[in-house]
Amino acid sequence: MRFILSIRTLLFALIMLCMSAASFAQIGVAITFGPPALPVYEQPLCPGDGYIWTPGYWAYDYGSDDYYWVPGTWVLAPEVGFLWTPAYWGWGGDRFIFHEGYWGPHVGFYGGINYGFGYFGEGYEGGRWDNGHFFYNRSVNNVNITEIHNVYNTNINHGAVNRVSYNGGNGGISARATPEEEAAGHERHVAPAAVQTQHEQAARANPQQRASVNTGKPPIAATPRPGDFNDRGAVPAKEAGAPYTPANRAGNPARSENTAARPTTAVHPRDLPPVARPSASSTGNPKLDKKDQQQQDQQIAEQQQERDKLHQKLAKQNVNEVKQQQVEQKHQQQTQQLAQKHTQQQQKLQSKQQASQNSAKPPKGKS
Repeated sequence: MRFILSIRTLLFALIMLCMSAASFAQIGVAITFGPPALPVYEQPLCPGDGYIWTPGYWAYDYGSDDYYWVPGTWVLAPEVGFLWTPAYWGWGGDRFIFHEGYWGPHVGFYGGINYGFGYFGEGYEGGRWDNGHFFYNRSVNNVNITEIHNVYNTNINHGAVNRVSYNGGNGGISARATPEEEAAGHERHVAPAAVQTQHEQAARANPQQRASVNTGKPPIAATPRPGDFNDRGAVPAKEAGAPYTPANRAGNPARSENTAARPTTAVHPRDLPPVARPSASSTGNPKLDKKDQQQQDQQIAEQQQERDKLHQKLAKQNVNEVKQQQVEQKHQQQTQQLAQKHTQQQQKLQSKQQASQNSAKPPKGKS
C-alpha cells in the first residue's frame, strides 16, 4: 500500500512538473513586497587569517512564503585574490528579483545596499589582498591583532546609515552599477562555497529566522563561521532595522492565483524541496532491504550532486536587469526539467525494487 501511495504521489508531482514554461510564467510566485530592513548587529570576531566577511541578508522561502535571515559570517576565500560581492534584492518592474552573491577578483554591484562592516553600498572597504595575504581594515572589522598581524587602520566616512535592504521599487535604494562594477560583473566568478549554501539552508530550516516570527530582529544575526548557529560566538540582532509587520504579507496581490501549482514555482535548484526519500523497504529479507536502501542512498546523493552542479552553473551567469526576467524563466525551466528527471528516476527505481521484492517472496503455501 505504501508503494502504491508513493507512486501516486510521484505521478502527481510528475504531472505538475510537465506543465509548460508558459504556465510557469503565468502562475509563478511574484514577490511584490520587499524584505525587511537590515537588522542592527555586531560582527563576530574574525576566526583566523584568510577569512573574509560575508554580510547577512534576507532570503526568501517559497515553502513558507516568508523572508528569512541568513546570518553574516566569516568565510575562507576560495582563491587568493578573490573578494565577495554580496547578494541583494532588486525591483524588476513587477516583482523583486534576488541577485545571488559571488566570488571574484573585484567586487561587483550589490544594489547600493549598506550592509556595513566594509560593504557600504559600493566596493569593499574592509580589507585588501597584498602579495597573497589578506589585510584587514581594523576600523570596520572585529580582528584580534594578537593573532592576526596583517592589519591596517583606515577610517571610512560612509555617511548616514541606511538600513533599506533592496534596490529600486517603492522606498528602495536608487543606486545603479558604475562602469567598474559592470566590468567586475563580467569577470570570472565563483559561486558561493558549499559551506555558504549549507549555511543558508540551515537558516531556512530554522523557524526563528523567519521575518514573520522575529519581526525583523533575528535571534542569530551573525556567526563566526558558516553553520556555527550554536557557537558561543554567534550574535543576536540588537534591534530591527525598522518596524516590520508580518501582516503586510497578506497584502501581496501579485502572488500566485493558483495555489495548487506552487510546486512548479522553483526558479533555482535551491528553491526545490529536499530530495525525497522513499519509505524504507520492509520485505523481511534483511539483505534485500539493505540493498534497496543502498540504491536509494546512492540515487539521492547523485541527484543532490546534480542539483549543486546546476546551481553553480546558474549562479555564474550574469546579465543586466533588462534580461533578468527572461533568464529567471530559463533558470526555472532548467530547474523543473531536473526535478522532472529526478522524479522519473525515483519512480523507475521504486518499480524495479518492487519487482525485485515480489520475485523474492516465496509462493503461497510454501515456506
